[in-house]
Amino acid sequence: MIDTSFFKELDRFSFMVRKRVSTAYSGGRRSILKGRGMEPVSYREYTRGDDFKIIDWKVYGRTEKLYVKEFEEEKSLTTHILLDTSKSMDFRNKFEYAAMLALGFAYLVTKDNEKFGVSTFAEEINITKPKRGRKYLSQTIDNLNNTELLGKTNFDYCMEKYASIIKSRSLVIIISDFMADAGAIRNAIFRLGDNELVLIQVLDPVEKNLDLGGEARLIDLETDTKLDIYTSPRLRAEYQKRLNDHIAKIKETCLQVGADFYTVTTDKPVFDAIFEVISRREVKK
Repeated sequence: MIDTSFFKELDRFSFMVRKRVSTAYSGGRRSILKGRGMEPVSYREYTRGDDFKIIDWKVYGRTEKLYVKEFEEEKSLTTHILLDTSKSMDFRNKFEYAAMLALGFAYLVTKDNEKFGVSTFAEEINITKPKRGRKYLSQTIDNLNNTELLGKTNFDYCMEKYASIIKSRSLVIIISDFMADAGAIRNAIFRLGDNELVLIQVLDPVEKNLDLGGEARLIDLETDTKLDIYTSPRLRAEYQKRLNDHIAKIKETCLQVGADFYTVTTDKPVFDAIFEVISRREVKK
């Protein structure tokens, strides 16, 4: 059963979260953006790269300092959340954690009364049409609670199908363990790269560190292949290198299209993970 009690934390810290949310997460709420808009609502000191056209020369005449106008605009963006439901997510509480992340972002979008959709994917993708409202959020929670984890992750195929239904620039959040072929993930990123794209990798601490304490039997949840190993320091180091190399390939592709990539482990509180994603994106801007 997916625990949604952390919604209360999102409410409790609503001001903190919403203050740091970038325009990509803002939905229909009013946001302060650089550039032209309906009317100036505030001023700030000029920084290198600002448009000279928005400098207020009257203020300069009074203060001998350069200030630029900031305008109030309406910003609306549909949020597409794609959640991995392949069998590899069925490790300890990895899927429940990933689902809570998906619902946390959906909850924030719902508070702004904007559209969101949570679609699930593995070998096929189950596409849900974005809608708005708390009733739709409740239906989404029920759907995820009844989701069965099956099959492998067919990344490129599923993202190709989903990209075809996006009609305008949107916010796309992909939540997965990204334990799939790096080439397929690369293709998927490029297919969705015209959008505001965020990738969140969810790993169990054991997957990240291979801290199994000696002899262990590993079972591939997607193929049921079994492997008996001894987790020596050398094996752990080799595993860590391969994992880091895999992640580095994904990050490199994200960098090429301007997407964001985050890795979180399931021992991190869900609210903290959501706040980290939002705040780090805001710092970048």
